[in-house]
Amino acid sequence: MSNSKNDIAWEKIFEKHKILDRILKDGHIEITATKINEFREARLMTKFDHKSQLPKLFAENKLSILPTSRGGYVIGEFETFCKFNSNDIEVTPIEFPTFLESLDYREITSEATAINCAFVSKILHDFTNEENLFPTVSGRMSSSSFSFGINSPKGLFNINVGNSQVEIDGGYEGDNSLNLIEAKNYISSDFLVRQLYYPYKLWSGKIQKQVRPIFLTYSNGVFHLREYAFSNIEHYNSLILIKQKKYAIQEGSFNLEALSQIIDTTKLIKEPEIPFPQADSFERVINLCELIKQNQVMTKEQYLQDFDFGAIDPRQHDYYTNAARYLGLVDKVQDPTTKQTCFVLSKLGNKTMSVSLIDRQKEFIKLIISHKAFKDVLKLYLEDGEMPNKEVIVEIMKRSKLYNVGSDTTYFRRASTIIGWTNWIINQTEE
Repeated sequence: MSNSKNDIAWEKIFEKHKILDRILKDGHIEITATKINEFREARLMTKFDHKSQLPKLFAENKLSILPTSRGGYVIGEFETFCKFNSNDIEVTPIEFPTFLESLDYREITSEATAINCAFVSKILHDFTNEENLFPTVSGRMSSSSFSFGINSPKGLFNINVGNSQVEIDGGYEGDNSLNLIEAKNYISSDFLVRQLYYPYKLWSGKIQKQVRPIFLTYSNGVFHLREYAFSNIEHYNSLILIKQKKYAIQEGSFNLEALSQIIDTTKLIKEPEIPFPQADSFERVINLCELIKQNQVMTKEQYLQDFDFGAIDPRQHDYYTNAARYLGLVDKVQDPTTKQTCFVLSKLGNKTMSVSLIDRQKEFIKLIISHKAFKDVLKLYLEDGEMPNKEVIVEIMKRSKLYNVGSDTTYFRRASTIIGWTNWIINQTEE
């Protein structure tokens, strides 16, 4: 796979400044935005919200980069990311204020809108147990000066920060605490701890109240909130998960009877000449469609660079675009001017993403079970009350005339997708 613009620029910087040699000797290197700007804008070259977004040279040498001032950075073998827990948790239904006309929870296309919806629907009040909650701080601000230790192969490495830029998506103060929110409108497997730690360090030194770092993820109508704490304020990696909760705005019910009706009325289609999906998380397929809708057109480089779909291996990004194409939701096109590969929502994708949330889930289910293998596995699940084992699923797949699936090993890998998507369908129903 060809290198991204960031990869190419960082290769030139590493070569010019002998970065690997200096890190091997000193354990780290400091570099200015001015030096980075010689090759590409530093803002684009240093924004890595997830481990999978790191340039090749960083990933291959286990390096990370952190800001230390307005125009300064430090590069070294630091542990800057933290994995999200993957435990399944129940979704709490909530009501949205019906009198509001200027805020539409069906059209959340930015982190700011997600936070606003979480505030007006009292999600933030419930999660923080603060009845009196008011928006107080947000946006960009100076970090002030502080130091901290961060994990490295040689033990704790000390980093000094002097007036670096800090950005807070939302700060809400209650009677007992200041809640600092980092928000993302896409699903990811890990996150950059700095996005919580720098604001936490800043405000812990300014006020007497408890400062609570909260990570909010919004996708497909679900608000997922995670509260963290730092057991040692001087240690970047002392992050621990305190609590988490999922919320969804109530929009009607969908039960097993409704699911059975969809199964009975959905006709099978011929398998498309597109790789059978190897994308176990259907939530990520939906999120991909949300992101493409938001951007209208997404280049492959933009897609690989800006969003995290669970792995450093770029092929896994292809798995999700192929899965969306398999369902007819996304088209792969070529920009006539730049000749770049781009992704756009298909006519069907635009239609599906434009209906209400509950109707959207039904449309997704119809698209999935219009394929024989998925439909047969779902029916067997409902008949037996449990997921069929992989051997049974593979036999169903072999009878379904799948496109370009040859070896048993490939069948078994693809069976994981059927299990994941079937579980997603079952989870959409209410008892």
